[in-house]
Amino acid sequence: MSKVSAMILVPLAALLFVGVGLSASQAGFRSPESLVRNVYAYYGDRTSELSSGLPRDAETARQFFDQTVREAWISSRQTPYDFMVQSPTWKLGAISISILRRQFDKTYVVASFDNRGRAVIMNFVLVNGPDGWVIYDVESPHDSLRAFLAHYKNQGLNR
Repeated sequence: MSKVSAMILVPLAALLFVGVGLSASQAGFRSPESLVRNVYAYYGDRTSELSSGLPRDAETARQFFDQTVREAWISSRQTPYDFMVQSPTWKLGAISISILRRQFDKTYVVASFDNRGRAVIMNFVLVNGPDGWVIYDVESPHDSLRAFLAHYKNQGLNR
């Protein structure tokens, strides 16, 4: 290999390596708290797409959810309420996020907040995958996200 070829190939290889690293870092989050904080960042006043709830697209699913939940999240566009805020509408108060426990390969994070005067507590079950922290499940006092998505898929509401 000539010096000129090496001078061209080495920077191109480095650029390719950096590009691959950037695309992989887009999935998952660096900490459990950061993941939950980023979920609720989507729950604003609905004046833009970024404040209208957690999107149901493939990119968001890849970034936020474990592979076993992604397809169900994307296909569940017609549910009676938004599971993450336990209501079809929202006006969230301050959100408290704390790690409840770390157990084997899962970390349990509790998020509590006020939604239109009603106290809401959600327990996130998170796993640390090769690309960072992602959601394995979310539990409300009455249901889990996995069961919720499966129920409405089986009811024929998701098309």
